[in-house]
Amino acid sequence: MAEQQTRRPRLLVLGLNYAPEPIGIGPYTAGLCEGLAARGWDVELIAGRPYYPAWRAMECPDDGVERGVCVSRRPHYIPARPTAARRLVHYLSFAASALPALLRAARRKPDIVLAVCPALLAAPVAWLAARPSGARLWLHVQDFEVEAAFATGLVGQGGPLARLALWFERAMLRRADLASTIGPAMLRKLADKRGSAQDTFELRNWANHPAGGGPLRDFRQEWSLGDRKVALYSGNIAAKQGLEIVIEAARRLSDRADIAFVICGEGPNREALEAGAAGLANVQFRDLQPAEDVAALMQLASVHLLPQLAGAADLVLPSKLTNMLASGRPVIATAAADTGLAAEIEGCGVAVPPGDAGALARAIAALAGDPARAARLSKAATARAASVWDRDAILDRADAELRRRVAGP
Repeated sequence: MAEQQTRRPRLLVLGLNYAPEPIGIGPYTAGLCEGLAARGWDVELIAGRPYYPAWRAMECPDDGVERGVCVSRRPHYIPARPTAARRLVHYLSFAASALPALLRAARRKPDIVLAVCPALLAAPVAWLAARPSGARLWLHVQDFEVEAAFATGLVGQGGPLARLALWFERAMLRRADLASTIGPAMLRKLADKRGSAQDTFELRNWANHPAGGGPLRDFRQEWSLGDRKVALYSGNIAAKQGLEIVIEAARRLSDRADIAFVICGEGPNREALEAGAAGLANVQFRDLQPAEDVAALMQLASVHLLPQLAGAADLVLPSKLTNMLASGRPVIATAAADTGLAAEIEGCGVAVPPGDAGALARAIAALAGDPARAARLSKAATARAASVWDRDAILDRADAELRRRVAGP
């Protein structure tokens, strides 16, 4: 009894994506694990081998303790071109590879077993580990991957496969003792899928690349941008982003010598996107930058571009938004006015209709020609990042919520 009262609470995490992946879900799962470990939790993680966003295996440390987290990385299939069928095998291979390690870890009696979704297909593995050990099962939804697959055309809607996927998603979300997601609109959707808002909570991602006090790398000089206004996209280049609209907006503004477009990232659609931008002198493609230079990259922007396909705005709240706002620059997002993404940038950015390249081009040109308005939005972006996206405040709330769950019946 005394041991139960004094021991540190134990969290067992199943997450496909983890550090050293530079963008996407990986940095936030790593930050959550490290943050809870620093707040007194024993944290053990079963992760995949790092591969994102290039969809190529990356070098990484051997299994061991990393920043207070006991990490075990499991092998899995990594498709070079992630079609729907290959993604399915990708996720299933991770679930199968992780199962033995997760069951062994469950013998150490965790208080909570967390599965980070995607990949929802690994959630049954987490459930199998949680139930015999008496742990609570917690699912954290970074995006609603089934509906995102519909929105991006990876999976057709209405067929038997789609119905099976939606049934599986709903069943797993309802089996969880606790579920969380990253924004208000997604939290409402999560409650709807679970059939109740009970035992749900918001766990936002955070700004993890604020500008430091030291000198910043001069990308303007390196990339010969001069004093042009820079419309920047930095992140994954895949179907979900719908980046073709950025190329079309650049084409419509090709006569504006004062505006340059910079697309900085990797992903399965980059080659096709570069081909679509052939001949546009106002577009540059650059690779992802190392973590120590991301703050400088973010501040290169005069305006950040956040394209999303129609129908995807409430299925995922892009993690890149946090660093965009923290850079103190306005954001232009392609999102309908009644979506959660539009609400997130209200007052510190501009929402234009999804798929409307003309509206995107006009919004970029308008901000480039109105420095006073751009300055107001920039100031509001800094304030929004500080009030809503602060890392320590988010992790403190998560710590308190989880301790309450561990202490309760």
